[in-house]
Parts: sequence; structure tokens; C-alpha cells
Amino acid sequence: MSNFFETDIKFLKGVGDARAKVLASELGVATFRDLLYYFPFRHIDRSRFYAISELSGTDMPAIQIKGQFINFHTDGEGARKRLIGVFSDGKKMMETVWFSKITTFSTAYKPGVDYVIFGKPTLFRNAYSIAHPEVEIYDASKPPTGFRGVYSITETMRKRGYTTRLLQNLVFNLLSHPGYEGITDTLPPEVVARYNLMPLKSAIRQMHFPENAQMLQKAMERMKFEELFYVEAHILRYSMERGSKLPGFLFAKIGDKFNGFYFNVLPFQLTGAQKRVLKEIRADMKTGRQMNRLLQGDVGSGKTMVAFMSMLMAVDNGCQAALMAPTEILAQQHFASLTEWARPIGVKVALLTGSTRAAARREIHAGLLSGEIDIIVGTHALIEDSVQFHLLGLVVIDEQHRFGVAQRGKLWHKSEKVPHVLVMTATPIPRTLAMTVYGDLEVSVIDELPPGRKPITTLLRYDSNRMEVDRLIFRELRAGRQIYIVYPLIEENEKLDLKSLEEGYQRTCDTFPGYRVCFVHGKMKPAEKDHQMDIFVRGEARIMVATTVIEVGVNVPNASVMVIENAERFGLSQLHQLRGRVGRGADQSYCILMGKIKSGADTKKRLAIMTETTDGFLISEADMKIRGPGDMEGTQQSGLAFNLKVADLARDGQILTRAREAALAVLRGNPSLLAPGCVATPAMQGDMTPLPVDHFWVSVMASELSMRFARTVDWSQIS
Repeated sequence: MSNFFETDIKFLKGVGDARAKVLASELGVATFRDLLYYFPFRHIDRSRFYAISELSGTDMPAIQIKGQFINFHTDGEGARKRLIGVFSDGKKMMETVWFSKITTFSTAYKPGVDYVIFGKPTLFRNAYSIAHPEVEIYDASKPPTGFRGVYSITETMRKRGYTTRLLQNLVFNLLSHPGYEGITDTLPPEVVARYNLMPLKSAIRQMHFPENAQMLQKAMERMKFEELFYVEAHILRYSMERGSKLPGFLFAKIGDKFNGFYFNVLPFQLTGAQKRVLKEIRADMKTGRQMNRLLQGDVGSGKTMVAFMSMLMAVDNGCQAALMAPTEILAQQHFASLTEWARPIGVKVALLTGSTRAAARREIHAGLLSGEIDIIVGTHALIEDSVQFHLLGLVVIDEQHRFGVAQRGKLWHKSEKVPHVLVMTATPIPRTLAMTVYGDLEVSVIDELPPGRKPITTLLRYDSNRMEVDRLIFRELRAGRQIYIVYPLIEENEKLDLKSLEEGYQRTCDTFPGYRVCFVHGKMKPAEKDHQMDIFVRGEARIMVATTVIEVGVNVPNASVMVIENAERFGLSQLHQLRGRVGRGADQSYCILMGKIKSGADTKKRLAIMTETTDGFLISEADMKIRGPGDMEGTQQSGLAFNLKVADLARDGQILTRAREAALAVLRGNPSLLAPGCVATPAMQGDMTPLPVDHFWVSVMASELSMRFARTVDWSQIS
């Protein structure tokens, strides 16, 4: 099987050296395996012929028509020269057009011969035409061919005469190759049987040349399952190996600091979700294995309190804890909160940032090394080589996607034993995305807001409503509250009809005289940016005009209005994050989405989602379906760590769940697929029966795992 799969594509009938170079450079198709798995991006029903009189509308699918060419003529000169063929189905005529290889096509087809043309009709000046149609001689003995795949072809290939029909012929030759019948399934028979999957040979054939829509659906389910099975198997195997190699601190007790805080200091009742997550963290840290947990929680859900109480577990067991934040402002806010909570129970908290003075820095370094400091809050300054700990037992990373892998790793290498790790994000991540991008982390979710919070009122408005929005801002300013106004650009850009920060700052100053306005954007020097944020946090500035740099890290309970200009230019998750900057106090808050009145129906529908719900997880699911998983906030910086060819994380959640379940069952039943001594982590314990498979399939799976991921997965993005 492997020899057949790895055969150079140049040895396939119809390819040769020249075409092999083009296929490899343009499509990445270098072997038989590559071509077999180069699936059509869509399928077209060619089970019927259309009449030209049936053409209607401006967005027709590709169709096929039977008839004859009446004549050919050229039009235009030089680069604009084109070949026009007049085609008739016997009742009505239309044009076919070629913009390249004009001499070839003008002699290839003859008037008076029955042909079948296939392509997408376009309407121009009330007449339909098809550009560069596929053309073949009509054979009355052959019925229409049913479903046919359409393959992606680069513009370079098109100019060289490559067509989707050529790729169809090459795939047909490959499926007819004697070696194809000898391939074996890449999934164990037990998995195929348990999940009622189509066999691999049948699935690949149906993906390229489906018999009907039902067979195509079953083939797609099989190929999606296989793709996700190997993704999940690799993630789970990696996680099991990681768990066996990284023993963690054993936090055996809940002591005086935790209990003293919980019973005597805790300023409010924990929500049920916070209690559940604390139990999950507690269960992790008393196993003796390193905790590696992702804490998701919507803005204002109480993640910081959970993190602090987790730190108290470390302190009660003789260890120190560190909290690293992406900005100095956010670090200062965390420090203020933690200090207020820690002081009554005798826990010492310190703050270390880039602006910490030398004398204070030396004192903090000494306190960390001696163990006098229990909890350290800081920015990137925490990862400097000069920062050493007495015994670092827990690391908390806030807004973890803002830090590089190397930066995070450098912090938890500051301990003789790898500390427990809790990474937090306020960006709600759909479950399917979390299972893959963060597949080696246990996931905890705070899906409940503290009682008493007033829901943020979200309104969609347009420039025609500008005076209404200004009146709302004036009303809130007179009540002593503060305002955010967010723009997508820093400077005016004539090519984009977007409000700019500079223009918006000037308008805001002119419209609201007597109120101090500050501004923040990503191109400012850190010191100036921190100064501008600081005067807003202190209430000296009443209005902040900013770009999305304020998406995280600013906590101003007095801010009650968020105005987002050109809201159609933002993703839903980003809009939700910006909205979370208000509604943090007791007052009613508002988020105003300023859109373009001429926006399309899809854009208005997308923005309407924001006005209908404040549930971040519902919004993130909708965002992923609209934008795709690689564009989601927090993952777009590096993209997904692997490329999915068939499956879609936004739509294939059920298949992903089954594939993960199957992968875990196989790994549990086949220790030989794992490094010696690997064990399942707590989140991998369940009722699923281990699935033992024979030695042959274990070796097949091991080779498939190696082949699929050795070059395509960057595990530094997941670890």
C-alpha cells in the first residue's frame, strides 16, 4: 500500500515529467497519494441537459447543454483578442468565449458536429455566454454522467491549458491502476464497523466520481472522520505522553489561606460555574501530574477570582504562584484586586513590570528567591533571566494568546519541577475549536455571570442616527460616566470608506467640548499608550477614542457606553470583546454598533446577532461559521496548527466528537501506540470501552500518524 501511495505522480498514465512538475509546483500533487486525496471542492449534477431557454437569473450554477457550433469568429486585438463561438441547442443560440489558446480552440471544434458544452453561464447585456467551457463530442450511447467533481486549478495552469476535465481523467486513470485495488483501509476494521463508515477504497472513489448525492454524503462523512480521527489521535497521544513525562507538584491539602479567604474575606458569593471550575482545578492539582488547563470565561464572569483562589491552593502547599498579563495596565489592575483580597489573610503579593524601578526590582527579586513573596503579578518582565523563584508551583497566564509559546515556556521553566499551568482567555472558543487548537489542555468553562449584573443594551445604528447617539453620550457624560469610541483605522485611507481615529478624535473633541478626550492606538510608544490609558482609568479623561488595542486589559467600571464605528469591519468575537469593556459596574450600559446603511443583507444579519444575544459562546459559534476557524480571535495570529482538507470545524462538530471518542478508545486499548508509561489525563477518563486492534493495524496507524503530522503540524502552537 505504502509503495503505491508514495509512487511518483510522473509514472501515472497521462502525466509524464512535464505535467508532474506542474502538478507538484501548482497543486502540491507529487505522489499517487496526493492525487487521490486532492478532492473536488464541489460537485455538479450532470445527470441532465439544459435548454438555453431555461437559463435565468444572474447566478446560475455550471450546467451542460447539448447542441452544435454554428460558427466561430474573433473579436478585439492584441491582449484583448478573444474567440467567440455561436452555439445552438436547435431552438436558441448563445455564445461561448475563449480568451487564450485561440488558435487551438478555433480549429478543435467543427460546426455541424453534436457536442456537449459544460460551464457556468454569465449574463451580459441581456445575453448569456459561457467562458472557456468544457467541450466533448456527444455520444448518444452514453447517458449524462451524473455527479462530477470540480477541482481547484490555478490561473497558471489554466493558461497552460489545464482543465478540471484533465484532472478528472488523471484521477480516473489512477483509480483504474492495478495498485489501487491493493490498498488497505487506514482505519482499523473495528473502528469502521463501530461507526458504520464507508471503506476507504469506496470512499475515495465516491469522493471523485459519486454515484449519487447519498453516496457522496457517506463518502464525505468517512473522509472527514478519518481526517479528524488522526488529528485527535495525535493530539491525545501527545497529551498522554506529555502527562507521563511531566510530573507536577502534589497539592494535597486545602489550608488556612484558602479557607480563611473563602469563609471570612470573599466579597461575594461564588457562582455555581466558579465552584465547578475550582473543583476541576483542585482535582488536577492533587493527582501529582502537572495541570495544563484552559479557563474560558466571558467578560465579567469571574476568572480572576478563580485564578486567585487557585493560587491560594499553591500557597497553602508551600509554593509560590505567578500571574502574567499582556499589558502593564492589566497587570496593575490584577495586582490591585489580588492585593485587596490577599492582605486580610497575610498573603504577600508583588508587582513586577517593565517600569518597576531598579531598587524595587532588586527587593522583589530577593523576595521571590527567599520565598517571602507568595504571589507575583507581572508582564513580560517575569520571564527575564534575573527573576528566580524559591518554589514556583502555579503559573497563570491571562489572555494567553497574546504571548508566544517561547515566552510562556520560559516562565514555567523557572522551577525545578514544572509548575501547574492555568491559561485564561475571555475570548469564547467554540467547543470544536477548543478540542483541536487547545486539544492537549483540559478545558474549564465559566458559563455563568455573577448575579446582579445588568445586561448590556446593544443597538445597531447608522450615520442617519448620529444625533440620537450623541444625545445618549451627552446624557451619560452628564451623569458622570465615561465613554469608549472605537475606530478600525488610525489614519484616513482614501481606498477604504472607514472612519479614522484621527478624524474621529477631532470630531469627538468638537462635539463634546468641556470633556477631556484621550486616544490610544497600537502604533503609540508603550509609555505614551499606558499614560493615555491611565488617565482614562483614573477618570481624568471622560472619553477614550481608540482602535482595538483596548479589546482587553482595560477595566473601568464607570464606563457605560461603547460606540464601535464601521462595526461591519469587525468579526463578531471581536465586537463581543469590545462590548465587554462596558457593563462592568452597577449602571445600565450600552454598546452602539455604527454600521453602513448600504451594507448587504448578510452583514446586517451578522450585526443583528450582536443585538440579539450577549452569550459569548453563541456568538463565537456564529463567528466561526461565518469567518472560518482560522480567522477566529486568538487563533488568527498563527492560524490552525494543521490544515484540514475535507473537514470543517465550524460544521462538523458531531463528526469531530465521534472521531475523538474513537481515537481515545484505540489509544487506551493499544499502549504500543504510546510512549512507555503514558496514561490518560483526568479529562480523558470516561465510559468509552477501550478498542484493542490487531498488531497490523497498530503499525498502520502509527505510520499514518507519522506521515500525516511529521511535516504538517506545528505542535509548538498547541503545547
